Amino acid sequence: MGRDVSQGAYSREDRVRYRQKVRRCLDVFALMLDDFGFDADRPMTGLEIELNLIDSTAEPAMRNEEILAHIADPLFQTELGQFNLELNALPRLIEGTGFADYAHDLRGSLARADERAAKSDAKILLVGILPTLTERHLIAENLSTNERYRALNDQIVGARGEDIELDINGVERLRTHTDSIAPEAACTSLQFHLQVAPDSFADYWNASQAIAAVQVAVGANSPYLYGRQLWAETRIALFEQATDTRPDELKAQGVRPRVWFGERWITSIFDLFEENVRYFPPLLPICEEEDPVEVLHAGGVPQLGELRLHNGTVYRWNRPVYDIMDGRPHLRVENRVLPAGPTVVDMLANAAFYFGLARALAEADRPIWSQLTFSSAEENFHAAARRGLDAVLHWPRLGDVPVTELVLDVLLPKAAAGLDGFGVAPAQRDRLLGVIEQRCRTGRNGATWQTEAVWAAERHRGLDREAALHHMVQRYAELQRSNEPVHTWPVD
Repeated sequence: MGRDVSQGAYSREDRVRYRQKVRRCLDVFALMLDDFGFDADRPMTGLEIELNLIDSTAEPAMRNEEILAHIADPLFQTELGQFNLELNALPRLIEGTGFADYAHDLRGSLARADERAAKSDAKILLVGILPTLTERHLIAENLSTNERYRALNDQIVGARGEDIELDINGVERLRTHTDSIAPEAACTSLQFHLQVAPDSFADYWNASQAIAAVQVAVGANSPYLYGRQLWAETRIALFEQATDTRPDELKAQGVRPRVWFGERWITSIFDLFEENVRYFPPLLPICEEEDPVEVLHAGGVPQLGELRLHNGTVYRWNRPVYDIMDGRPHLRVENRVLPAGPTVVDMLANAAFYFGLARALAEADRPIWSQLTFSSAEENFHAAARRGLDAVLHWPRLGDVPVTELVLDVLLPKAAAGLDGFGVAPAQRDRLLGVIEQRCRTGRNGATWQTEAVWAAERHRGLDREAALHHMVQRYAELQRSNEPVHTWPVD
């Protein structure tokens, strides 16, 4: 979905032609999986971080276009809301000191961006949902001006045919309606990319699905929306609801949502692309000039533009990616379950935990997905989003187990072994996984720090909820710049 869109209205003929083209791309993709040379010799990794812009009072700053012009760095792009940016880290290997290189690059890029944002009286905040957002901020007028976001909004709202309902029942409850997808802009995430070979893709995707709940529980950082304390990772529920194209009748018929955990373990990446084509009507039916069959027969590398665009409008929490780099095609798992923040070191700890654990489980002699039902993995995912570090998950041979116990006793050693498999330097491995360990021992991640800080501001400072949230965000912004992991942050 990272492409520009110049059209906003599509004819019936556009949709028919696009559907035919997508299916042609799918057929070519199947042929490529059989005998094409995909790049998988040394698996690269990648990170994307979605950012919030705030002003001096901790309110969202609707200035992304102006700030992008100041930053003048192609690694930064617009995102859905005018108070959002996205940073795409340069892909790299994580062997040796790869994580230290990520840290150096990310801290440098963010510091330069923050310095340039200051010219517009703004600063950057790494958080899953900006706690000071209100309904007056998340309106269609505050979508970024890039035409692709307007087109996407029109297509999702048009497909639904009525306002989008938000109903999130957590510690407190939020029930409201919206006439646009603007609330989705509140969801700012941290996304990991892991390049894999075609014959091992299913193992890595299945492993990623199995551990998604654990990732969310340990990394939760989105407890507030519209002034209410909801889930530990409210971003999960909000994203699922804010982009739902189904009215109640289609939900009752079992029509699948576009934000989708999935419904089964897979045996090939083809399963996921085929499901996307079979189950989901096109949102942006834009056709390319390329004939992928002709390109393949001529010995070239097909772009498969229509298939990739369609894939980008189905929001799996672990998305399959086909891409081309330096003329060679490759496949990636795009892990999309985590929120941004709180600090660079926290995000890299989350990355080390994911990359290491995914590898260990994908290469295990007895696959976790042969022992855990898919429905249990999905139930775990939503339980973790609700409860964070207090979640109890179902795990093979252990039954129902507190997530902190599961991580400390079972999963951290596996993640360490997986990082060893990547050749990560032991000092890097131990430092980053140590952050995950300490979150579990202290019971503090971004979500718990936020709620404790708001509670302290309300009880000890006598602030109302709105003032407490603004006070907390300003304190969060100060502590974020220290790059000390969130489990060490004081609660004032």
